[in-house]
Amino acid sequence: MRILTAIPVHNEEKHIRSVLREVVGHAEHVLVVDDGSTDRTPELLREFGEVEVVRHPRNLGYGAGLRSAFRRAIEGGYDGLVTLDCDGQHEPHMIPEVAAGLAEADIVSGSRYLRVFDPSQRPPEERRRINVEVTRWLNECLGFNLTDAFCGFKAYRRSALEKFEITDLGYAMPLQVWVQAARHGMSIVEVPVPLIYLDEERAFGGALDDSDYRLKHYRSVFQDAMRGAGLETAGGCRG
Repeated sequence: MRILTAIPVHNEEKHIRSVLREVVGHAEHVLVVDDGSTDRTPELLREFGEVEVVRHPRNLGYGAGLRSAFRRAIEGGYDGLVTLDCDGQHEPHMIPEVAAGLAEADIVSGSRYLRVFDPSQRPPEERRRINVEVTRWLNECLGFNLTDAFCGFKAYRRSALEKFEITDLGYAMPLQVWVQAARHGMSIVEVPVPLIYLDEERAFGGALDDSDYRLKHYRSVFQDAMRGAGLETAGGCRG
C-alpha cells in the first residue's frame, strides 16, 4: 500500500525538528499541515525538503489540520493515511506497525491503555477522566469496544477517508470520525502504543481549558453527530 504519513502542527518549534527527523526514517511520504503557526515552525520546516507542507494562513484548529490531511491523501491517490501528533507523545518507529493494520481494518486506532509500556507514565487525571467518559459513549452508543477515544496515532484506508464529512475544526473532531465510522459500518482495530506525557503543560485554548466545559462541549458535538448520522441513542446509550 502507498501510505501518506501526516502531522498536524501549530507552533511546534520545540519539537518539529526531532519529530520529523524520526518520521522521515520510517515513512516514505510525509506531509505536515501547518495550521497557521506564528513561531519558527515554518522556517524549520524548510529544512526538510523531502516533506510536503500544506499551510493554513491562520490557525483553524486541530480538526482542520486533520481534515486537510484527509483531503491531501485522497487527492494524492494514496491507499491509506497515518496520522500522528508533533508533541513527542507518539513513537515514529511504530508508523509501519500502525499502517500494517489497514490490511484488516478500515481504521487502525492507537490505544495508550491496551498495554503498559512504562509504569511510571501517568496521564493527567482530568484528561484520563474525560477520555474514559467519552470512550464509554462510543462503546455504549455506537457498539464499539474501544479503550482510547482520543489517541491521535491512527491509520485510515482511503475508502474510509472518502466517506467522512468533517465540519468540526477543533479537538472534538474525532467524535465526528467515530460516529461516521459507525454510520458507514467501518471495521476498526486498536493497536497498543506507549503512553507518553511530557512535563510541559499543553493547553486546549480558551474555555476548553476548563475540563468540565470541555466535556460538555464534547457531549454536544457527539450528540449533534449522532443526530446528523441518523443514529438512535437508545438502549444503554447515555452519551
